[in-house]
Amino acid sequence: MQFSHILIRFGEMALKGKNRKHFERQLLENVQYRLHGFKKAVVKKTRGRMYVLLNGEDPHQVMEACQQVFGIYSLSFAIHIENDVEQLKEAVLHAISEDTEAKTFKISAKRADKSFPVPSDELNPILGGHILRHLDGVRVDVHDPDVELKVEIRHEGSYVTSKDYRGAGGLPIGSTGKSMIMLSGGIDSPVAGYLTMKRGVEIEAVHFHSPPYTSERAKQKVLDLAEKLSVYGKRVKIHIVPFTEIQQKIYKELPDSYGMTIMRRMMMRITERIAKEEGALAITTGESLGQVASQTMESMNAINEVTNYPVIRPLVTMDKLEIIDIAKKINTYDISIRPYEDCCTIFVPKEPKTKPDRNKTISIEQTADFSEDITKALHSREVVHIDSKKSAKQKEDFSDLF
Repeated sequence: MQFSHILIRFGEMALKGKNRKHFERQLLENVQYRLHGFKKAVVKKTRGRMYVLLNGEDPHQVMEACQQVFGIYSLSFAIHIENDVEQLKEAVLHAISEDTEAKTFKISAKRADKSFPVPSDELNPILGGHILRHLDGVRVDVHDPDVELKVEIRHEGSYVTSKDYRGAGGLPIGSTGKSMIMLSGGIDSPVAGYLTMKRGVEIEAVHFHSPPYTSERAKQKVLDLAEKLSVYGKRVKIHIVPFTEIQQKIYKELPDSYGMTIMRRMMMRITERIAKEEGALAITTGESLGQVASQTMESMNAINEVTNYPVIRPLVTMDKLEIIDIAKKINTYDISIRPYEDCCTIFVPKEPKTKPDRNKTISIEQTADFSEDITKALHSREVVHIDSKKSAKQKEDFSDLF
């Protein structure tokens, strides 16, 4: 007897009302996509439950893949058998034997199929007694057991599980819309992308590239970050926008102290234009309140003025150590600290305005016309598709759309 299934339990999805089916369908699709490399595995959905039929696939590898899918609260290895007491006895014995460190246990049986002849309160001692007779050194503890053996008697058969594994939580990606993330090569923005995806949001990325001041290695760093994020979703589409000319114009024609604020306003305008083209409903940034000059309350107020789109800032209340902890957890930290500069680190003013006045910012910006520069940057952008399923990067030419 061996584990044949992985049971998938929903988190806050279970609280949804009439649109719960929408979330479940999206989760089913996402799990199927994530398990593309496990050819024998089959994902099934029953009423209030989802499971993976392993069909001989490595249960631990499948479990690890499923743990990266947002929308899953917890998972368990399961033995699926017929609704038969003798088979249930052997299943619980096998399940607890897999945990060699367990010294105490508890049986929790639920009988969803009322045609099964043994009630739950009678089944618990029957199965527990079988374990005690065949396994030395273990005892029952109904209050704080080392392992809780859960038995579910359902119409399609019985499931026996012994341990719960935490899932990624959140909501299934694609269930709550799309956002454009302003993805730099730093630590913060990939974490912001991850947390946005956790709320069920599909992300597309915009990266501002300023050759020759930023190198191809800096661009590659961003592609590698996007590849890490794609593990949690299906694919990430990146719009790489040439930004050199706009930065040079800001540096040459506008007051130095307001250069950072106006540069961020230009980035926000371009990102909004791409969001409209791509059907995104929001913009995500990696801003943390007070972390740098462009992330003060006054700066955010002046920068936000250029867009009516909601700006999602998942990191706004976090300190740097909290952000770094998440970056390490999702394996983006080591990529982010590679010593290749992005466009935000060049043409940095000696004394950037930390509390820019909104009206003065608008007045200064109006002394130069950036409309053609923005259109040119959009026209010249490179689009790269990063697909976790194909583990490949594909380029797309957008020059003929303008």
